[in-house]
Amino acid sequence: MKKSEVSCKLLDETSALPRPLSMCSCRNRDDQTVVSNFGGCLLQSRSSYPYFLLLAFETGWIIRSAALLLLSPIAWVLYHFLSEEAASKLLIFVAVAGVKMQQIEMLSRSVLLKFFSEDINTETLSVFSSFGRRYIVTKTPRIMVEPFAKEYLGALGVIGTELELSRSGRATGFVRSPGILVGEKKKSVLKATFNAVDNNLHVGLGDRKDYPSMSMFKEVYIVSSSGPKSKNPSVLRPIIFHDGRLVQRPTPLVALFTLIWIPFGFLLAVIRIMAAQILPLSVLYYVFPFLGVRIVVTGTPPAAVSGAKKRTGVLFVCSHRTLLDPIFLSIALRRPITAVTYFISRLSELLSPIPTVRLTRYRQEDAKNIANILKHGDLAICPEGTTCRSPFLLRALFAELTDQIVPVAMTNKTSMFHATSSGSWKAMDPFYFFMNPFPSYDVTFLSQLPLEQTCSGGKAAHDVANNIQRLLGRELGFECTTLTRKDKYLALVGTDGSFPVIRGSGYICKTSTSVTTH
Repeated sequence: MKKSEVSCKLLDETSALPRPLSMCSCRNRDDQTVVSNFGGCLLQSRSSYPYFLLLAFETGWIIRSAALLLLSPIAWVLYHFLSEEAASKLLIFVAVAGVKMQQIEMLSRSVLLKFFSEDINTETLSVFSSFGRRYIVTKTPRIMVEPFAKEYLGALGVIGTELELSRSGRATGFVRSPGILVGEKKKSVLKATFNAVDNNLHVGLGDRKDYPSMSMFKEVYIVSSSGPKSKNPSVLRPIIFHDGRLVQRPTPLVALFTLIWIPFGFLLAVIRIMAAQILPLSVLYYVFPFLGVRIVVTGTPPAAVSGAKKRTGVLFVCSHRTLLDPIFLSIALRRPITAVTYFISRLSELLSPIPTVRLTRYRQEDAKNIANILKHGDLAICPEGTTCRSPFLLRALFAELTDQIVPVAMTNKTSMFHATSSGSWKAMDPFYFFMNPFPSYDVTFLSQLPLEQTCSGGKAAHDVANNIQRLLGRELGFECTTLTRKDKYLALVGTDGSFPVIRGSGYICKTSTSVTTH
């Protein structure tokens, strides 16, 4: 954004006429206070409807999201012809009534962050970020906006609509006094808040509709609804971990198409999964494209070992995108490859076309089991420890199992549903992948590591792991990180992601999960 050097002069002692945002100087603002509206200002869209629909889908799936979609015409009429406050109350009630506040807060942190970041008005954000003290005001419930505002926008506080709670800690669907923060209610709350916090209000940011509630500011700037937006503004740090099933921002049209598609998509997913169970993997490679599943294989993997030949099995080290990584690896190889896993659902075990070994998390026992597998054949492992949707690689954990290591760069594309989850039933992950109309998987086999780059060649285990991570990142165009599975689960669900395990020798079973801890 080109920053004007023209400072706005006050027209009188109490208020200023609104000026275009382009006239706001960003110099020497470190000790000044800015208050910005959220929707229609920091966000391109003024409507909160997509974010309520995201909550409805994650908390009530088809029933709650369908109810919200059916009531959207009523909300539209209320907003345009009766009362913006009444429209907001209707959406809030349907989206959150009966939902635990803890779950709303978790979803705000794990699901809404990504969609907020994709709707950011970069021009407004550049101005907002130049101030030392930043506050946000919004008609959206504060609990939905606060994680993003504080962690990614650097806001000191959020003044928003407050939800009413029941004794059990659930949202009743109603709002606390003074109600939805629009019009005069917003103005009165701003006065009450900032008379106690800051007697020197410098700048207010909003759109044309917000100006009447911002008359107490020395400078008022109006944001154009046609300003530029970016999916990854340079002023925002990247969002590496995010959850939720929906890929696209659910506008009413997108939501309508998604809900209509779900029954057909589920039936299609069942057909695709049954095909994977019935057909040999060598045949499935040619059948999947006819079922709408695209598989792109690049590179030349090592050939399968025949009975007359003897060698240690190859360890295929894969980047981890979904639970289906080892299955698509096996399809690309045209033969089943054993995979290792810590935790999977029983449903996934029943539906998988490939064998796995369940690990115990006891290092010596697990190393013994893996060594035994490699004596008899090849093995797949995803050393990141958990899936990551964004173009980042988490820190690799395994490297000292064998000197026969082939890195495999794996990624996938979905248009409607994400095939990973941290906060919902993980047994549905394969179904969600195959519910996409035309999902795809890219499997790229890199060259086998030379002996001198393995532990047998004198390299430390962590050096081997870091090298593999760099090779996979370079091939995929992803950024390597030092984040681990624990970091992901702490960010998304507030735990370290541990599951209780029973000590034992491990056993071979059937599963569709990935080869790492979940």
